Amino acid sequence: MHKRFVFVREERPESEWLARFIAGRAAARRWYLGDRRGSSRADAEGPALDWYKGVGRGDPPTGTECRAALDQYMPELLPHYDRVCEMVGSDELDRCILSHYRPPPEAAGCTLVVWHGEGGPALVRQQDFPLDMVSDRFEMTNWSDRRVIGKAQRPWGGLHDGINEDGLVVTSTFGGTPVQGLGFAVILITRYLLETCTRVEQAVTALCRIPIALSHNVMMLDRSGDHATVYLGPDRAPAVTRDVATTNHQETVVWPELANRSRTVERLGVVRDALSDPTMTLRDLTVRFLSPPIYSRGLASPTVYTAIYWPVEGCVDYIWPGRTVRQGFQRFDAVEYTHDYSGLT
Repeated sequence: MHKRFVFVREERPESEWLARFIAGRAAARRWYLGDRRGSSRADAEGPALDWYKGVGRGDPPTGTECRAALDQYMPELLPHYDRVCEMVGSDELDRCILSHYRPPPEAAGCTLVVWHGEGGPALVRQQDFPLDMVSDRFEMTNWSDRRVIGKAQRPWGGLHDGINEDGLVVTSTFGGTPVQGLGFAVILITRYLLETCTRVEQAVTALCRIPIALSHNVMMLDRSGDHATVYLGPDRAPAVTRDVATTNHQETVVWPELANRSRTVERLGVVRDALSDPTMTLRDLTVRFLSPPIYSRGLASPTVYTAIYWPVEGCVDYIWPGRTVRQGFQRFDAVEYTHDYSGLT
């Protein structure tokens, strides 16, 4: 399977964004309503997706409820939300989708590491995600006079990971439990932190007051070298830690089936061993990320890309085996890259 990626500058959502939203509206509605029929993930995992049925998500919220939640917890995003809602029209479901409030359950595998050795500080992030669900866009935006570079995820505003021009890096990974609550998708929370915060301390304070829909581990780093890993879930209080590595569980494994399938304990052990090696370099660590068990060839959630963020330099390397694309605030190039994901199992 080949997948094409684009790197674009888009100051804020305009006509091109609207065209993309309209083209992907049907898929966005299936995503929001939790319909996985026909997806490669459902085909690959089969009965492993049964947990979706028992989450107790209930009926979708109303557009009024979604806007009120956004106004309460992330009011700085409200003008941008109102603007895109006006662009797409009056459909109630579209407004719910755009809010990222009470999204469907999702479990993806990722590995995150903070590097404080030579060449750091840096944050290394492995993104594992279903290829038919991940968007094709890496982008630099400027919504509120603060430029942000990151891996975009539709339908609006969401970021899997990113950096702002003040040097704050934010990324996340699934936290390993099937619990769902009345909160927001982590990809919109990531956007919010990058739009409104400059330092890890400030971002942690904001993060801990926003309700999250699913279990996630959020890792942050700023140009001073300060970092934090925050364990979040709708059924628990936030735990702010100084952990320099995280995968797809929190303090303990509570979902053995997912843990075994994602090899979360094994991956965490590999990166911890690497970080404890006094001869380890950032280059060698990157090689580990491009090798099993961290690098995934699984059809349900393959490694889509690896990212290395440097907050002091204000740049990021997006890496695929055999290809690296560097982007930064001093130079952001509009390029395309198509990667061959053949041989997924």
